[in-house]
Amino acid sequence: MKAVKKVLVASAIIATSLVSLVANAADEAAIREKLTTMLGLEVDSFADSPVKGLVQVSTNRGLFYVSENGEYLLQARVFNIDENMRNETEVALSSLRLDGVKEMASSAITFKAKEEKHVITVFTDITCGYCRKLHNEIGELNDSGITVRYLAFPRSGLNSENYEDMVSVWCAANPQQALTDAKAGDNVASASCKNKVAEQYMLGQKLGVNGTPNIILPDGSLVPGYQPAELLVQALEQAQ
Repeated sequence: MKAVKKVLVASAIIATSLVSLVANAADEAAIREKLTTMLGLEVDSFADSPVKGLVQVSTNRGLFYVSENGEYLLQARVFNIDENMRNETEVALSSLRLDGVKEMASSAITFKAKEEKHVITVFTDITCGYCRKLHNEIGELNDSGITVRYLAFPRSGLNSENYEDMVSVWCAANPQQALTDAKAGDNVASASCKNKVAEQYMLGQKLGVNGTPNIILPDGSLVPGYQPAELLVQALEQAQ
């Protein structure tokens, strides 16, 4: 008799879980449709939100929170008061950043340290003054054991000469030298190939990059704007 009861209880739990899954799938489909048709957002994934009643949605334009009925959309930072004001939104974004840069690693222009201790990823633009300033310190970073992976973020957008020039840099016979020359103000020699410059730019938008340089550290945290090599080295060493 006890065995029968256990089977019935287990069956009830499974049935309830299935109903919940179906309901969640229906809610997500409705939210996806609404965000796409009304706001033009491309939904990448859904996740549980740390706030009851909200759904965490990753899109091509960043991370949002949406009410379960799809009526309200929030672009916000969620802090956990009981966990020393932990930034739950930043935790989620850090994971998305690490996944994104890992996917793009093979298409990055990489300046590798001989004795690598850390790897940072930098969204860059060849016309950006502070990007040029950071690149002037690439030797210091490499000597300190920091490998730098560059991802393209043409600030003028994908329908621009800026974008075409960055494609030419990524498609050059020697991309590292082409990037260095371009950041020194030299003319960019036209080149074409199969590349992921557009995908890198769209990844930057998804991760909230709206300027350059933007630096992603090994833990997924984001450093917006230029930081001197010395400070970057100190930050990475202290994080160990």
